[in-house]
Amino acid sequence: MPEENYDSRKIDGRSLSKKLEEQIGKGVDQIQTENGITPGLATILVGADPASRMYVRLKHKACERVGIHAEDHNMPGHTTQEQLIQRIWELNTREDIHGILLQLPLPGHLDEKSAMFAIDPAKDADGFHPYNMGKLLIGEEGLVPCTPKGVIRALEEYNIPIQGKHAVVVGHSNVVGKPMAAMLINRNATVSVCHVFTDDLKKYTPDADILVVGTGVKHLIKADMVKEGAVIFDVGITEENGKVYGDVDFDNVVKKALLITPVPGGVGPMTIAILMEHVLMAARNSIL
Repeated sequence: MPEENYDSRKIDGRSLSKKLEEQIGKGVDQIQTENGITPGLATILVGADPASRMYVRLKHKACERVGIHAEDHNMPGHTTQEQLIQRIWELNTREDIHGILLQLPLPGHLDEKSAMFAIDPAKDADGFHPYNMGKLLIGEEGLVPCTPKGVIRALEEYNIPIQGKHAVVVGHSNVVGKPMAAMLINRNATVSVCHVFTDDLKKYTPDADILVVGTGVKHLIKADMVKEGAVIFDVGITEENGKVYGDVDFDNVVKKALLITPVPGGVGPMTIAILMEHVLMAARNSIL
């Protein structure tokens, strides 16, 4: 018998991001026409890490597609904490820059937390500032971490109900796991958060209606760890011998999932599209 085609179960992040970018492009045109403002994003990259440079390049290409002005502030690897903070303060005061993105990780001699805290919360395109994280926790979602917001947007686009569902989040990072759990709770899901210290992961994941995995551990989630009809978001990425893998054993898990994101082409494109949305949002907020 021919092998079953599971393409209909894939969450197409590229198509979703394209749709979102079209909406953002219209919003950029509108704010330019009505207010004479071109939304602007400044990215700060310290050092020359190849992966970080690639991520910044992808974000700038997205800016080009939607009409956002983008600046790349590439600082040398020996940049001091004081120099980095000074650059952030300068960007905070510029009226033509509405979003600031500090590309992580920073070189080891720099303190990421104090640098992130220096960004004006109104220009915090990544949504990591404690002010914006605090608003998220009380249910006021404005500028929030882009990846979990991309997951929520995908759930909405595919008409997947969240209220009353059991969601399991694997990984408790500040970038994905914690804000993801908060966003799901804000929508009245029952949420379990698992992490490296969870004694038996397999006790939790088979009960998940919605499973979000972001650990960076190749194929951590096997087919026997998910239930039939689960909606699965694979946020992890691992490169091995020139090939990219997710946290989920896609080829086997897809057979049980209602919907599942591939790696690549799932959550990644949505993350960048949400970043663009945030820059437009910040530009609109600047004229209120």
